[in-house]
Amino acid sequence: MLQKLSIRNYALIDNLEIDLNRGLNIVTGETGAGKSIILGALSLILGQRAESRYFFNQEKKCVIEGLFTLEDENTRSIFEQNDLDFFKETILRREISIDGKSRSFVNDTPVNLNLLKTIGEQLIAIHSQHATQEINNPDFQLAILDALADHQTLLDSYKTGFKQLKTDQTTLKTLVGKAEEDRKKQDYEQFLYDELASVKLKMHEQEELEMELEKLNHAETIKRSILIASGLLNENDSSVLNLLKEASQQLSNVEKYDIEINSLYERLRSNIIEIKDIANELSIIEANTIHDENRLTVVQERLDILYGLQQKHRVNHISELLDIQQELESNLHQLQHSDEKVEQLKISIENQTGTLIGQANELHKNRLKAIQKVEKEISETLKNMVMPNAKLVFNLASLNELGKNGLDTVQLLFSANAGHQPAPIAKIASGGELSRLMLAIKALLAKHTALPTLIFDEIDTGISGETALKVGEVIAKLGENMQILAITHLPQIAAKGQSHYFVHKDERHNKTTTGIKKLLHEERIVVIAEMLSGKNPGESALKNAKELLD
Repeated sequence: MLQKLSIRNYALIDNLEIDLNRGLNIVTGETGAGKSIILGALSLILGQRAESRYFFNQEKKCVIEGLFTLEDENTRSIFEQNDLDFFKETILRREISIDGKSRSFVNDTPVNLNLLKTIGEQLIAIHSQHATQEINNPDFQLAILDALADHQTLLDSYKTGFKQLKTDQTTLKTLVGKAEEDRKKQDYEQFLYDELASVKLKMHEQEELEMELEKLNHAETIKRSILIASGLLNENDSSVLNLLKEASQQLSNVEKYDIEINSLYERLRSNIIEIKDIANELSIIEANTIHDENRLTVVQERLDILYGLQQKHRVNHISELLDIQQELESNLHQLQHSDEKVEQLKISIENQTGTLIGQANELHKNRLKAIQKVEKEISETLKNMVMPNAKLVFNLASLNELGKNGLDTVQLLFSANAGHQPAPIAKIASGGELSRLMLAIKALLAKHTALPTLIFDEIDTGISGETALKVGEVIAKLGENMQILAITHLPQIAAKGQSHYFVHKDERHNKTTTGIKKLLHEERIVVIAEMLSGKNPGESALKNAKELLD
């Protein structure tokens, strides 16, 4: 429950603190005194958006702080899931700086706004007079049944599974669309790959073939030049080798007499050996050099294939063709893998859908069982609020496909008077009837959801007299099991509170501020009397106020 609310620098509030009690807490005050401002400040620590233009003093930051007593285990699990320390007494704080930037804290630990909102939703529900339109929302109508069907774990599991199903269906649609686009170019890429693979490309092959082609094209010239060179080196009487041998012989006669001649002699002998080797290798090359027309054709055709592929793919080397071949192979593999992934995802979606249908059918059975109980409890509450002939009907129907809440949709039909068939609420309910119906529903939801605090913001629109008295009794009864904060303009409801707070405006230094005061018993008599008859109430109004309080 909410123990204390502290508000600094918000709207008409400079500095305000409210200590709240268990049971029914009543808040009253003149129109425009600031009751809704207090509620607006409270909504900030429940995760609502904030604007700096609502500051009391534009030169200071706004700070809203709420001290809560936590008992619900669901709240504990939220703390554990988000690595927050859980304390029975927990402070939620919101700070908004003058530049509009906001910071949120749970027990002085910084948190994001979404987490603050998630925690706040477990602590307080606010129902205002404008929220009565919520009753026309099919999701809200279905939530009424779910609250009494006692299948929250099953419903959470279904919603998680349904969210995953929608994600997977979106992924599948994307994959299928991409696969269709890829498949259009798959045949062409397969052709390109097959063409390259069939050629059996080899690194450095092109250079080797180009060299061989040069040799084949100039075979006769090569042979002729080698023969001439061989003759000059070795085969003629005046060949280089014969001349070198003669020179060597002359030096051998004198090399023993002079060390320098000996050195030159050794060098000359080495050259003779080297030239012999050169001559022998030239002979081998000459013998192996053949003008082979068939081989020439084969080499030329192979190079034409390589050149043609390079031109086709706009590259300059066989290594680049090999890179393209590898890339095509990878693309084709991915296409095959993509098809496998699509099939696996289809199977997964089919399995998920089967599971969700089973869960949806179970939810449907539970809701059908809950309808009679819901209709009965709400009708009993409406009877206690002077609507003895009110009839509420939950018309449960099936959807053609899975929805976020299962296979069910619901239409809430209502009749306030005997002899009239129930019809959609938006068409027949008056403002006062709608307020009481919504109160009956909220009372039912609060009882079955174990919410610590429920706030009613002037939901008593359109009612008065005996009806207002009965509505007050229903709210007071609800306050026996939870904390209720009721902002009201009706004395019959105000008199039912265990605690009564009066919101007022003050003028200080030519500036209007909002304040709040917890009333003593005698002060309550005067305030309720003023609600009955206006300012300066007479004896009859004071007497009436005492009777209401008693």
